[in-house]
Amino acid sequence: MSLGSGPRELVVLGTAGAVPTRERNHNGYLLRWDGTSVLFDPGEGIQRQMLHAGVSSPRIERICVTHRHNDHCLGVPGVLNRMAQDRPGREVTVHGPEDAFEHLRALAVVAQANVRVTVQGHPALEEDVPVADVAGSALTARALDHRVPALGYRLVEPEHVTFSPDALRAAGITGPDVGRLQREGELRGVRLADVSTRRRGQVFAFVMDTRLCPSVSEVVRDADLAVLECTFTDRDADLALARGHLTARQAGETAARAGVRSLVLTHVSARYDGAELEEEARAAVAAVGGRTTVRVVRDLDVVPVPPRAERSSVAA
Repeated sequence: MSLGSGPRELVVLGTAGAVPTRERNHNGYLLRWDGTSVLFDPGEGIQRQMLHAGVSSPRIERICVTHRHNDHCLGVPGVLNRMAQDRPGREVTVHGPEDAFEHLRALAVVAQANVRVTVQGHPALEEDVPVADVAGSALTARALDHRVPALGYRLVEPEHVTFSPDALRAAGITGPDVGRLQREGELRGVRLADVSTRRRGQVFAFVMDTRLCPSVSEVVRDADLAVLECTFTDRDADLALARGHLTARQAGETAARAGVRSLVLTHVSARYDGAELEEEARAAVAAVGGRTTVRVVRDLDVVPVPPRAERSSVAA
């Protein structure tokens, strides 16, 4: 549960790779985060999936698209129309790489929806590019390695400071001096670390179509919940490389080495069973001594962001 209003959780709307199947819809992932929602990569049919999942469109403030391939964005017009039905005239921002700007703008025009749409194209760089503030957390993007320019998204909550009342009392710090100590870091010989605990903010990461590259590790680094594609198994690694995708082994090993707590695998090729991909990823985590939990999700699954890992109450 977040410090804000509402849960922090991922609602999985679609999990297919490239083409839908009888069991898996085109891509679509909705992140609920402190009373707002961010929709990632809405493919075809996502408006109907939202109804099945009980997702409320008025809470969606942003749509983040990783790249311009249609299985990751063709649902944009339908979603915009859903928004216009639920709250006419509202504002929504569509984010994507600069390469996809005209494509995304055309989808917004085709929708002819009664919503105020802003399309923002972000440079695909091998460094964090600021995208937006999401309920006080920083959303950034970084270039991946696909057949067209693609972005991975990372959402980071700021670090929080929690004071110990007993430690403050023993140090004689009261009233406005508490705020002064927090701002300045030290007051009358008392360090902030002596009377407080720093608690890291939660981190969410989203990586779709990409070959294995250093940016994948950077986007998912220390994430509490990371969503990664796993289109192929390792026996088809050559095919994954040629088509610009990850294998389940690559996804599992990368997540484990990057310190991911909970790994969601998706974008499943119709040629595989999800259990096979999950087994391969778990074996990769175990091989490097990682503690990352692994789950290949199905349509309409709901995955909570893991609770924060608490640190010791007061710094030594």
